Amino acid sequence: MFNKRVDLSADQIEHLKSLVTGLVSTNETVLAQHGRDESAIPPVNPSAVVMPQSTEEVSKVLAYCNQQKIPVVAFGAGSSLEGHVLPLFGGISLDLTQMNKIIDVRADDLLVRVQPGVHRVALNEKLANFGLFFSVDPGADATLGGMAATGAAGTTTVRYGSMRDNVLALTAVMADGTIIKTGRETRKLSAGYDLTRLLVGSEGTLAVITELTLRVFGIPEKMAAATVQFKTLSDGVTAATAIVRSGISIARCEFLDAKCIKNVNSHDGLSLAEVPTLFFEFHGSPQGVAEDAQSVKNIVEEFGGSEFAWSTDEGARRKLWQARHNAYWAGIAANPGKRAVSTDAAVPLSKLAQAVTVAEQVLSKHPYPFSILGHVADANFHCFIVTDPEKPEELEDVRHITHELTMKMIAMGGTCTGEHGIGSGKISALVAETGAEAVSIMRSIKKTLDPNNILNPGKVFN
Repeated sequence: MFNKRVDLSADQIEHLKSLVTGLVSTNETVLAQHGRDESAIPPVNPSAVVMPQSTEEVSKVLAYCNQQKIPVVAFGAGSSLEGHVLPLFGGISLDLTQMNKIIDVRADDLLVRVQPGVHRVALNEKLANFGLFFSVDPGADATLGGMAATGAAGTTTVRYGSMRDNVLALTAVMADGTIIKTGRETRKLSAGYDLTRLLVGSEGTLAVITELTLRVFGIPEKMAAATVQFKTLSDGVTAATAIVRSGISIARCEFLDAKCIKNVNSHDGLSLAEVPTLFFEFHGSPQGVAEDAQSVKNIVEEFGGSEFAWSTDEGARRKLWQARHNAYWAGIAANPGKRAVSTDAAVPLSKLAQAVTVAEQVLSKHPYPFSILGHVADANFHCFIVTDPEKPEELEDVRHITHELTMKMIAMGGTCTGEHGIGSGKISALVAETGAEAVSIMRSIKKTLDPNNILNPGKVFN
């Protein structure tokens, strides 16, 4: 375990330059770009940024860093929300963005092979030429390697699953430079331990992912978007829960409170009524989409939903969901100069309305601006809490508030994170959620695969 910052010597930097064909930089601007993510956690610069261009180069870098006991933090788009990419103990930021090839599209097998630096939007632009799309949609234009490392999910998880469901196989480099391949290009696999899913969601603490084989889907014949308004947050969440229980095959079901709607109206030029609102998306045949939309309309009306509006216009659909994806940045834009803490609780579906009500009650007792939104169809919601980066005492106070919220969600049988991961911000919550014995098992796995603790130290557990 590191107990102090590791800064590289000139000789170490020169040796790293000999191992890769890409850039090795100590430029202050480049370091600063790799010393922060989208969280409110204070930035920490690495000692150097290394940009490999192949699995073999990653292997050489890790073997050397393991020998020299240099911390290594893998970096993609920097869009994480729990401090995943912050090099807390210095060392190197291993920037994988130059490994950005879409290696193979296998349309007949509904799979694609990519390098970790490929961005989600670029992948879907390529797949569209084959009538396909990659379903995991966290909102940010993240890299696929980062999405796998954090076990990302998003708006479409309710129908298509998260990264844990959609990574079939991968290539990874272990801490000592060993290259391994896990999984197969099959939908079923029961051979040995599931190393793929061990590494997916391990937040860069067990290995560096350098290639992924992903499930893809055919683009639906018809897609439609819908909105419906509610008087209260609880009414909308209860309606969403009823829709899920009804068995309607919705593709997305999102809830935005009145503050979120106000922010996205301003940021994205929408004119939605500033009240709690559910967003829906339906995929299927034209007849199936129409039937699903009508069924949802009938259900939401039972819970006080009004102004139900749906459309199959592609432009309107894209604009609505782009606004939803921009909700985080819309909140930042509404609070110039501020940062935000985004919580990430998930609870059993039956507890969702209660959980959202509790969150609203807790946050209302404090002076910090907040809003609530989430993927209510899979009982995962986020609280967006604004803090002033010039006042570090505010961040500390908000941390106490979010910890209180987290403990209440865990007490309901929920989890401290449905998709953002543990990072450096929820380490104590992991112990509370899983128990010390389970964390001890995790530590043993970490010790076995990374005995010198060079891979993303200070994340997941201390």
